[in-house]
Amino acid sequence: MRSSPSDRAGSEHEGEPGSLYVVATPIGNLADLTARGAEALRSARSVAAEDTRRTRPLLERVGATGRLVRLDAHAKEAEIDRLVRELLGGSDVALVTDAGTPAI
Repeated sequence: MRSSPSDRAGSEHEGEPGSLYVVATPIGNLADLTARGAEALRSARSVAAEDTRRTRPLLERVGATGRLVRLDAHAKEAEIDRLVRELLGGSDVALVTDAGTPAI
């Protein structure tokens, strides 16, 4: 079990699944994001978000360069499958919502 994104930053372990980081995002003030949340966003290959227009400024602020993916009630099954393949392939994925702590 990995304790933080920095344990795996920039690495993919063959045969070992990646981690899904559920990141609590700030409501109203981007500076309220925790250091660990920012680290998870920077280390993720993909960031799944309900509204990419609201999440993009947060990712830019913390220097996250992963692929930003729209993941809401209308997400295409192919996109969900791609995220699952990334996780199974050893890549880390972050999940955020624009309403604070995401619900699963």
